[in-house]
Amino acid sequence: MWFIIGAILSFSVTIWVYALKNPKYNGKLPKGSMGFPFVGESTQFFAPNPSFDLSPFIKHRILKYGPIFKTRLVGKPLIISADAELNHIIFQKEEELFECWYPETFRKIFGVKSVGSLHGFMHKYLKNMITNVFGIESLKNMISEVEVTSTTRLKKWASHNDIVELKDEIANMIFDLSAKRLISYDPEKCGENMRENFVAFIQGLISFPIDIPGTSYHKCLQGRKRVMRMLENILKERQQNPREQQVDYFDFVIQELKKDGTPLTQQVALDLIFLLLFASHETTSIALTLAIKFLTDHPHVLNQLTAEHEGILKKRKNKSDKISWNEYKSMTFTFKFMNETLRLANIAPGIFRRALRDVEFKGYTIPEGWAVMVCPPAIHLDPKAFADPLAFNPWRWDERCDGASKNFMAFGGGIRFCIGADFAKLQMAVFLHHLVTNYKLKPIKGGNIVRTPGVQFPDGFHVQILNKD
Repeated sequence: MWFIIGAILSFSVTIWVYALKNPKYNGKLPKGSMGFPFVGESTQFFAPNPSFDLSPFIKHRILKYGPIFKTRLVGKPLIISADAELNHIIFQKEEELFECWYPETFRKIFGVKSVGSLHGFMHKYLKNMITNVFGIESLKNMISEVEVTSTTRLKKWASHNDIVELKDEIANMIFDLSAKRLISYDPEKCGENMRENFVAFIQGLISFPIDIPGTSYHKCLQGRKRVMRMLENILKERQQNPREQQVDYFDFVIQELKKDGTPLTQQVALDLIFLLLFASHETTSIALTLAIKFLTDHPHVLNQLTAEHEGILKKRKNKSDKISWNEYKSMTFTFKFMNETLRLANIAPGIFRRALRDVEFKGYTIPEGWAVMVCPPAIHLDPKAFADPLAFNPWRWDERCDGASKNFMAFGGGIRFCIGADFAKLQMAVFLHHLVTNYKLKPIKGGNIVRTPGVQFPDGFHVQILNKD
């Protein structure tokens, strides 16, 4: 009898495992492996990659299965696309064939009411709200504030010839600027350091989602809780003492919450602020740190960048004037340099969507409800799109378009193209202007990256910033 029971259990487990590895679908799925039950191929996906090259996980599967393949990550079956044409369709057909989607672990981190989890009217409504902070007209008014922040920090770092850990210092600088603009945050007047809680959050953001004490993911969730508690307290205090004029984004949110019939709720507002604080400083600080690392590694690029910015100073009637919007828009080589930095940086290893119905493409079917991960690094490092793709070459952008295209998606694409893209570029360009015209860099140690799969600097990037003679 026990033999029969054992045989039945063994058969049942076999059927269960087979069902997990071979989910039901209509049509023909792309080739690939679903890995182990539940875990799938997550271990390989999260394996460290100390290189600007495409991760071994993606590279090996493209060679084996082609640019579109299936897998399972953290319990979810999905299609990974390294195909530029399919990626373009995914972005352009959002709300028709696809919708924005992120794994449950991401939604738990960023909030179930964050802008990335909302669709249709609510997404458009929140996007319009964000324009009040990061739209072009707002940025024109912010350029002087960005410049003061950059010059103040550079002067401070150079004043004692101290060794500066650049990634952390740049992140602090940009966070303080963003937090001031969004919520009038002043670290000196706050009892708890909000940026330190974001550090804990960021370290576990792209990690294996095991929520037990001691894991990076658990620390990430705890960091989010502390930041959200601080934001709730700030909002409550501001609601009790409203200002007559709108000074920051919280003032705008408070006014919206007071309106009859507003679709905005306090939870949506707080999740939105949390996401904006994260997105407006962490990705930009990584990109700017890498940009400076590329300058130290490529003197001829530094020379060209310096020539452009010194040329701007020579054209000024008054040398002490601040950067004008027209001067900023004239920084053509700077924009090429930033594009090349972002192409190699690949700060976003994946962009997630979900199929709203069965989608046929090149003989394959993406089943309704299945997740799709667009893989920007595979496009940015494709030798068919970018000759010698691992070479840092800003001049390759002489004949290329700026912004989003089938072969360049550093800021996403479609209706969810990053609304903070111009803010990030403005901060980078203004900082680089004052760095190359007034200072010189002396690398001390670090600067190496590791992807897990997000970009990290395990040894930091330690430099001395010295005044030019």
